[in-house]
Amino acid sequence: MDKKRKKKFEMPHTYIIIFFVVLFAALLTYIIPAGTFETKEVTYDNSGTEESRTVLVPDSFSVAEESTLQGTSLFEPFGGAGLLNYVFEGLVSGDKWGSAVGVVAFILIIGGAFGIIMKTRAVEEGILSVIDRTKGKEVLIIPIMFFLFSLGGAVFGMGEEAIAFAMILVPLVVALGYDAITGIMITYVATQIGFATSWMNPFGVAIAQGVSDVPVLSGTPFRFTMWLVFTAIGTYYTWKYASSVKKDPTRSLAYESDQYFRDDFEQKDLKVNFKFGHILVILTVVLGIAWIIWGVIQHAYYIPEIASQFFTIGLVAGMIGVIFKLNNMRVNDIAEGFAQGAKDLLPAALVVGMAKGIIIILGGDDPAAASVLNTVLHSAGQVFEGVPEVISAWLMFLFQSVFNFFVVSGSGQAALTMPLMAPLADIAGVTRQVAVLAFQLGDGLTNIIVPTSAALMGTLGAARLDWANWFRFIFKFQLLLFGLASIFIIVAVLINFN
Repeated sequence: MDKKRKKKFEMPHTYIIIFFVVLFAALLTYIIPAGTFETKEVTYDNSGTEESRTVLVPDSFSVAEESTLQGTSLFEPFGGAGLLNYVFEGLVSGDKWGSAVGVVAFILIIGGAFGIIMKTRAVEEGILSVIDRTKGKEVLIIPIMFFLFSLGGAVFGMGEEAIAFAMILVPLVVALGYDAITGIMITYVATQIGFATSWMNPFGVAIAQGVSDVPVLSGTPFRFTMWLVFTAIGTYYTWKYASSVKKDPTRSLAYESDQYFRDDFEQKDLKVNFKFGHILVILTVVLGIAWIIWGVIQHAYYIPEIASQFFTIGLVAGMIGVIFKLNNMRVNDIAEGFAQGAKDLLPAALVVGMAKGIIIILGGDDPAAASVLNTVLHSAGQVFEGVPEVISAWLMFLFQSVFNFFVVSGSGQAALTMPLMAPLADIAGVTRQVAVLAFQLGDGLTNIIVPTSAALMGTLGAARLDWANWFRFIFKFQLLLFGLASIFIIVAVLINFN
């Protein structure tokens, strides 16, 4: 008698998931009319620097005259946004300062730069050297890295930079007996915990406070305490998970995809051969990262500058590799390494464009342009009227968490939602500081799971982990963070956080 084989459930590919979300978005355009807001310019002081943002006027919402609920067409010629146009339109949307085209270029250039660095084999030799020197102490890497990356997210809004670090640390933690998920947790997830609980993040909390007419960088003691609690819990969760994987690597959802990193080490000589040239390459990367951090903090460097900085790091590393004949490198190997590195991150770059297509189908995220998203934003605002203070604040947090799926940019979401949430907080009887807290927790923490996050998808691409497997792992941790954030929201209301 033949045994019946049960088919193992296979999670759909990220591209498939996004396609069905696009279909859902297209369906909404047949049900929900497009709306618009009037806008105004808001100027505020950010640590001595005058900043300005274009924000919506809360009571100015109106249904667009041209909105007749005809919905999204299947195909639109002449650069229109039809259902089948979502990939191309998503990829070419935006500008060099943001999603999607700027982020796509950023991901590809970072991939290319690290492709050159990997060609020198300095990273592998450095990893082997670390393993050789940290025998019995490798577990310390987890709390130290988690703390540093969380601090980076809190202080200067670190996010996309985690992609580059994942390229170095994921192979390291796999070689140490952990998995790619551990590498993602101590890099990208840590940055987003820091981002969400920050007391000074210039791209999130500072902008939200500025447009809400709340003193910029106020409420620091409460937020700093929150950051310590979230970072400690994140560190413990990661350490506990990593320890279980080290005992039994097959338990990891990344076990199959991690085979790439295991094979990479098995195919090469594992004898430590850390030469002077390798040291120079590693030093180039370290100094380059310091240059990037300095640029972000001192001069507000963003995607164009950081991408160019990483390209410079890769180019210098390649020149060192050729001069010192690292891994027998020739000049052409610099170009080949760049091409291979960009190729490795191409799937992640495509996801960024596809995810942006969701927003385009809904009409975009400009408050002054007719879109379904504006109507959803306005309708959500009506929910808070007449609701008890604690419930109202928690609903704000819930709304910001859901809305972050559509507008992942912290500064973009702040400019779009806070002008509406701040006056609603007054009506609901909660402080505007609580409304800002609901924004930053909702915006930052869901960056860890939403497939529309370019930084997340880029990091997953560097770790060679599919989003579906990542979702299966991170879902429980996301619920833990959601519960913890809810507690802080409730406490903030009870103590009249201001």
